[in-house]
Amino acid sequence: MSISLAPEVLPKKPWQPTFKRVLPDLFGALLTALSTVLIVAITPLKGKLGFSLTLIAMALVFSVLISGIRKDKKAAFNSVSTVFVYIAATFVLIPLFSILYEIYSRGVGALTWGIFTKDMSLSSADAPVSEGGLLHAIIGTLYLVAIATLISAPIGLLTALYIVEVKGRAAGLVRFFVQAMSGVPSIVAGLFIYAVWMIGLGNSYNAGAGAAALAILMIPTVARTSEEVLKLIPSDLREAGLALGATQWRTVAMIILPAARSGLITAIILGIARVAGETAPLLLTIGGADAINLNPFSGNSSALPYYVWKNLSLGNPESIERAWAGVMVLMLLVFVFFTLARYFSGKRAGR
Repeated sequence: MSISLAPEVLPKKPWQPTFKRVLPDLFGALLTALSTVLIVAITPLKGKLGFSLTLIAMALVFSVLISGIRKDKKAAFNSVSTVFVYIAATFVLIPLFSILYEIYSRGVGALTWGIFTKDMSLSSADAPVSEGGLLHAIIGTLYLVAIATLISAPIGLLTALYIVEVKGRAAGLVRFFVQAMSGVPSIVAGLFIYAVWMIGLGNSYNAGAGAAALAILMIPTVARTSEEVLKLIPSDLREAGLALGATQWRTVAMIILPAARSGLITAIILGIARVAGETAPLLLTIGGADAINLNPFSGNSSALPYYVWKNLSLGNPESIERAWAGVMVLMLLVFVFFTLARYFSGKRAGR
């Protein structure tokens, strides 16, 4: 006896756009483009600014007309807000892509395998770009970011836990000082470490001092972001843990932190992004070097922001090209860190 199975019927999705639904929008976009070109051609509104203003005005007009004809007056007013949202997003994306294109166009020419395997100990700044590299700056940056993260991540997370979970008497005062630290200029952090570490204690320049200065800037970012992440955890989870007889610290450790793991890792990523490109504190703390220094607590070190500043200040064509290469490598390094962190905080945490 054979059993015939009916073919699987996929559910229809009425929210998916079809050609009939998209056709009015395409027609409106075409009218917007044609009218903008026509107005710019026959009126004094010339140049990029005139074209942009005309395009925005025509997009608003045709969006309101099409939405009003298709639906009603409320849809017409809603289309106005939608157009303004798209305009605001465009104003954000244009500078972003402009910066990325500028870095790529100026830095890609100097990217060779040699710059990742050599330092500048045997090359001068005005030597051809094919000579020397920035391996010493990459190693210094990794040291700075790693040590600053080891210092600031526990302090920032514990501060957020004290404010949100413990809610002690000094929670308001601690929040006030965290917010105040968020506005501290980066040069002040460098001056503080310089005054305490170099002048007060008589120590020398090293990567550890630079990492301490970066940690001062990183702590408020991690603490404030972690605080907002912990506030998003439902109170039901806390109450459930306490109802089962768990103590507060066990509820936090076994329930709250695992639930907020992805957001807390994102907070640390934002802290790293905050300090990865800082230059001012490093000018006063790491001393600068052209050779690789594998000991972060002894001797001068370098970093990608310091490498970029040094080569750009020299002013010759070769050093400026090296500076753009350093900017591009720094951008790629931050992108790799961000991608890896998002992978481990998203996919692995979900598992």
